[in-house]
Amino acid sequence: MGEFSVARGPGRGQYCLFNRITYLMKKKTPATISRRKFVKTGAAASASAFAFQYVPSTVWGANERVNVGCVGIGGKGNSDTRGTGKAEGSQIVALCDCADPNNHLLERKGEPGAQGTRLGIVKEFPEAEFYFDYREMIAQHPDLDAVTVSTPDHHHMHASVLAMRKGMHVYCQKPLSHSIWEARLMTEEARKAGVVTQMGNQAHAGDPIRRAVELVRAGLIGEVGEAHIWTNRPIWPQGVEEWPQEEEVPKGMNWDLWCGPAPVCPYSTEIAPFNWRGYWNYGTGALGDMACHIMDMAYWALDLGAPTSVEAESGGMTNISGPNWSKITYKFPARGDKRPVKLVWYDGKLDDGTEHAPPQGILRGENPKEFGCILRGKGGQFFFHRANNNWAVKPTANLDGFDWPEPSIPRVEGGDPYKEWIDAIKGGTQPLSNFEQSGPFSEVVLLGNLAVRLDKKIEWDSENLKATNAPEADPLIRREYRKGWEMS
Repeated sequence: MGEFSVARGPGRGQYCLFNRITYLMKKKTPATISRRKFVKTGAAASASAFAFQYVPSTVWGANERVNVGCVGIGGKGNSDTRGTGKAEGSQIVALCDCADPNNHLLERKGEPGAQGTRLGIVKEFPEAEFYFDYREMIAQHPDLDAVTVSTPDHHHMHASVLAMRKGMHVYCQKPLSHSIWEARLMTEEARKAGVVTQMGNQAHAGDPIRRAVELVRAGLIGEVGEAHIWTNRPIWPQGVEEWPQEEEVPKGMNWDLWCGPAPVCPYSTEIAPFNWRGYWNYGTGALGDMACHIMDMAYWALDLGAPTSVEAESGGMTNISGPNWSKITYKFPARGDKRPVKLVWYDGKLDDGTEHAPPQGILRGENPKEFGCILRGKGGQFFFHRANNNWAVKPTANLDGFDWPEPSIPRVEGGDPYKEWIDAIKGGTQPLSNFEQSGPFSEVVLLGNLAVRLDKKIEWDSENLKATNAPEADPLIRREYRKGWEMS
């Protein structure tokens, strides 16, 4: 979308713009909550995934800190570790990475020891015990209450499930898992353990998305039947036909441990530390990287649940790597009195080099920029960007007489997802992107990759995690792990 000046309430120009409404819930008296040594009481999910609660068994003192171990401290792990460390009531007591911060050669930016590097993190939290293997950290550290998981996608489930089975709370980066079965397992394990969980789709904690959900549910554009969502990613190589030439593993890096549960490939700087996202063994492509961010509002506001079918078009996809571009169409059934929804995802650049985005008949003159979301309802179109509250509705005449709703979704101070997670641990609540919500959402996201990889329409049985028309999908829905990394 273009850049707009914010106007208060509905207007009559070409656009209708919304004044940002900040809503901070009054701080409630913290409920009792468990630490590591609590009874594994089953957590009951309500009819709405967003009302998930659990029953704690012991009390956190007002001055007690949540002891956190951080798995993965390079890349996104830098900001996750710092963000968690800054959240009031937290304390970083353990750090874990398969690359030695003192001598490895894998930093993407900055001089050794500078902010943005692994060594910078180690220096910032000098009292934290360092581990190379998160299995050892989770099993052996005596004081862990919680972990953050900021690894490549193929480690998300293993680290998170091991922690939850030890009674630890978990903050895990998006997508929640590498495969659909893994996302289901993580949801079930969180429910059994009764721990506080959160997926790292950070904007879910912000005011823009929560206000958008309120407006859409209040009938801003009437009943919604379509959603169109796009990103300019991948910004790393995809469509790769051969594995990169093998390079010497940098001193201080355990490449076998980096590969972990996934098949081992020759080390290359074309894979680590960043381009792994484009390789099926380790990443989930542009869809896995961005959909948990920019598909989130539509999935949440429309309460989409599971689709009945998914089909995809793509260009350049190989057995090794994700496609250069894809268009994925999800079909969601009617939900109660809500009409069926078609959701279309666009990513990458087309073969002629143009950005892949919705057609102009849907964009209606809007600049697609790097990413965005459009909802199409009976009363018009809503153009949403997750980073701000400058949105557009067309045509504006449909808003005459619209009853602007009061904020109803709790707000997080500063839109800080780490604060939301730590506050929930200490206060006996759940963040709104907890695994009861983000697990099924991640299943939906990753189902798109299943359609891309099989190059056929998938008829989906969500309850049984089965592509009913494609038995060949089973190894992709639940893949095998290397010896020593088996999980059940």
